Amino acid sequence: MATKNPMEPFTRITVQEAKEKLDKGEAVMVDVREPDEYVEVHAKDVRLVPVNTVINEVRQIREYAGDKEVMFICKSGQRSALAAEFATAAGMTDKELYNVEGGTTAWVAAGLPTGD
Repeated sequence: MATKNPMEPFTRITVQEAKEKLDKGEAVMVDVREPDEYVEVHAKDVRLVPVNTVINEVRQIREYAGDKEVMFICKSGQRSALAAEFATAAGMTDKELYNVEGGTTAWVAAGLPTGD
């Protein structure tokens, strides 16, 4: 269930909620892990933008998202929370941002689709 902490610039959502947003075309998902982790396994239809590059890649993320919301995913949910903080600090305050709780580990455990 989506939860919003007023101290955070993002909403926490489950992998199932993230999948629904993707299916409805409401949001895009950005994987903020390192390339070697991404190659191992990643959610289907995600764009790789390592967490340490998010601040410099906000324009790319914004172009990728278009008019959609942005969901960040990592391995477990910590780096993706940081990525949302970085995106906000870099000026992405006009988009709804989400942190996918449990990350790719939860995505795979839930049997949700993975990419090539």
